[in-house]
Amino acid sequence: MAAAPPLAARVAKAMTTLLILGSKPDPALPPRSAYQDVACANASGFSAARYGLPTPAYTVMTAVLTSGKVEDAHSLRVLAGLETRTLYFLPRPLRQGSLAKRALAHLKQWRLKPFYMKYRLRRLRYRYDRFVVRPASYYHDLMRALCDHDPAIGELIRSKQPSTGMFALAIGVAGLDYDRFILSGFDFGLEHAYGENPLIRARGTATSKHADTDVAIIRHLAARHGAIFTTEPTVHERAGVPLLPLD
Repeated sequence: MAAAPPLAARVAKAMTTLLILGSKPDPALPPRSAYQDVACANASGFSAARYGLPTPAYTVMTAVLTSGKVEDAHSLRVLAGLETRTLYFLPRPLRQGSLAKRALAHLKQWRLKPFYMKYRLRRLRYRYDRFVVRPASYYHDLMRALCDHDPAIGELIRSKQPSTGMFALAIGVAGLDYDRFILSGFDFGLEHAYGENPLIRARGTATSKHADTDVAIIRHLAARHGAIFTTEPTVHERAGVPLLPLD
């Protein structure tokens, strides 16, 4: 899969900016005039609605939101009554092993399938115009291509796949509709704007397992494109992303 062309090389037009919103508490939001569209990851639509942001142009949701685990139900429940224009379903990577083992895993993971997410979202009265399903390999290949097949980043992705927020960024960068990207509501942690994440108590840490992979990806993409900014000091300090002033 070919990577998207450098942003500076795209056809000149009025700059269109995408705000990519994570779910950290008290996101540092840029002025409304600084962006045209919003993209969300998992349940960050909660913050979008709370702060009166536009309906997300798209939202990426991981399959594990409907796993039934308490930490995933914690995020799923706050989607009630929210909406997005396009919903990208992010599947779990395929299990390795024999055909029989993979078939058994497929049967056991019925809660992680698109049909079940549609069912649960319908019960929550969550609205969307389009539901996009692609294999996990598509998203991993896309991320590797955007990162120029950097071997160190590839190894990090194999060790721990990027967070859903990073796939939201990748979808935006890979398209041709946006020239600039602003990351808000990210801090490489597990805290959520909509309540205490049960994973923090279970793991004894508020640091996300995705952190190292995410930092490497953001650092690479920001250096490559020169049009990715953040309003969050933590992202600026850890990943070297230019800090966007809020005034």
